[in-house]
Amino acid sequence: MRSLTPRCVLVIVPRLLASLTAAAILRAQSPFAYPVVPEVSPPTTPTAQRHALSVVRSEVNWLRNACRTASNFTTGNYDLILHQFQKTREAYAAFKATLTPDQLNSVANELAELDAGLDLLQEAFAEYQTDVSAGRTRNAAFQSMCHVLDKAAGLWLEELNKLAKRLRL
Repeated sequence: MRSLTPRCVLVIVPRLLASLTAAAILRAQSPFAYPVVPEVSPPTTPTAQRHALSVVRSEVNWLRNACRTASNFTTGNYDLILHQFQKTREAYAAFKATLTPDQLNSVANELAELDAGLDLLQEAFAEYQTDVSAGRTRNAAFQSMCHVLDKAAGLWLEELNKLAKRLRL
């Protein structure tokens, strides 16, 4: 039996390592492609709609509570309010997704007003940034933003409740 020469080892070892690495990579891959999962629309049953509406109401109440208590936190209070507002907007979008096409058509104007209301609420965050940039103290600008958001979210919730009454939810 012949022994391997150093030159032979220099040629064989890299090739052997390359083939082992390639085999490991190939084995790590799935032998079949994953199917594309179709997007599932949420249920449009009255129960699902009432539940989604309840979630929106809860999120608005959480937002209002956060506006009232955020000044007690020394750091992160702006982010807390912004996060809670985003959760409220997401819950409202999920609620709208549970409505049937007939319901969407019958309350299209009210939904547009509620959408515009959320856009107005979001403008409070931009106004806060503008106030701070203009030299107003962060604390004063934040207190003002929270006061406006609390009152506006209360009015928005009243309009949502009128919509729910109209939809008989």
